[in-house]
Amino acid sequence: MSETELKQGIREHLGQFSLHVLLVFATGLTIGSERAVVPVLGRDVLGVESLFVIGSFVVSFGIVKSILNLYAGKWGEEFGRKPVLVLGWATALPLPLILIFAPNWAWITVGNVLLGVNQALTWSMAINAKIDLAGPDQRGLAVGIDEAFGYSGVAVGAWVTGLIAGQWNLRPEPFYFLAVVVVLAFLISIFLIEETLQFAQAEGDDDHHDANLPFVAVLKRATYGDRTLFAAAQAGHIENFVDTLFWIAVPLYLTSQGLGIEAVGVVVGVHSAMYFLQIGTGGLADRIGRRPPVIVGMFLAGGGVLGMALVDGYLPWAVLAAASGLGMALLYPNLMTVPSDAAHPTWRSAGMGVYRMWRDSGYAVGAILIGLAMQFVDIEAAFYMTGILMFLSGAIVIVWMEETHPEFGTHEPPAPATEPGAGAVPED
Repeated sequence: MSETELKQGIREHLGQFSLHVLLVFATGLTIGSERAVVPVLGRDVLGVESLFVIGSFVVSFGIVKSILNLYAGKWGEEFGRKPVLVLGWATALPLPLILIFAPNWAWITVGNVLLGVNQALTWSMAINAKIDLAGPDQRGLAVGIDEAFGYSGVAVGAWVTGLIAGQWNLRPEPFYFLAVVVVLAFLISIFLIEETLQFAQAEGDDDHHDANLPFVAVLKRATYGDRTLFAAAQAGHIENFVDTLFWIAVPLYLTSQGLGIEAVGVVVGVHSAMYFLQIGTGGLADRIGRRPPVIVGMFLAGGGVLGMALVDGYLPWAVLAAASGLGMALLYPNLMTVPSDAAHPTWRSAGMGVYRMWRDSGYAVGAILIGLAMQFVDIEAAFYMTGILMFLSGAIVIVWMEETHPEFGTHEPPAPATEPGAGAVPED
């Protein structure tokens, strides 16, 4: 391609950018289709009595998604964005059939392994492709749009499948909707999506001292070699406890309080619908920096889930679910932009993969801790635990995370290793 053809910007590549927005919406629909229905399906149809066991399907999802996030970034650098994206949608094709015909809960857990692969590969490539196309001046906006439409898909998926389940049955009807989504997304990925890796390659300066880091060095840098990236990674890990809570505990808690499955779908959907505000909060961080919305979001999301255990009634639950969702909208895209800012374009996809690995391992760890709290204390304890951990994680962000905005940030990357080929990265 010529230099003109490689010009970056959302407007310049509106067609491909819009297709990636559509696909990330489909990614959200896929996971959202499980949110309101599957935990109740396990309890009321498959006869699972243990709340900890019900949480196990999120553990399998979180472990697989976190590991595949790490390698999705690496594969995206080596093979290109499109092949990884197509593979992600191919992996989801059996999922509706598994959910429809699963004879026991073990099959649901296996299905969520496939869901974890799907979410890791498709969402990782969708966001990297948008950043490739948008360029550094619109990076925050691109991430915000990606997360806004992805989590709007989660909200719509939860609402639609909850509505279908309320009108007909917990299965198979809700998963017919899921099947249509997966097949259409797979076909779009094959026939309409174009490769974007060349934009990242053209953006980078291969002679820069921070270029072309080996994968092990990227893993160390983004995990513990840089305090700012560590603060972002731990915050991403803990904030996914909130998402896990709305996946496991909230439907079980609200139905145990007498709320119908359709109303539960609305409450869960309202929380996820607030994530659409990321379309503004990502762009906001392009103007004021990453730290302020992340810090406010951590405490608002934590306060929202804590409050849900302290009130009673459909409307208060919906309002606090929305408040928690607003907090997530503030923090979610801007935490992800931190490693995007700090990484050289030659290893940005891999660096974001490391962040997403630590973030989405929060699904597995959160599901275990939330499941244990529900099983051995009570469901409300899961809300208290999640809120308190969000407050503690937010405090770490305040103390350690520096501003990474390229225009007025205070963060400086660590100096390069002194020995050629050494993987160690000194602390800043």
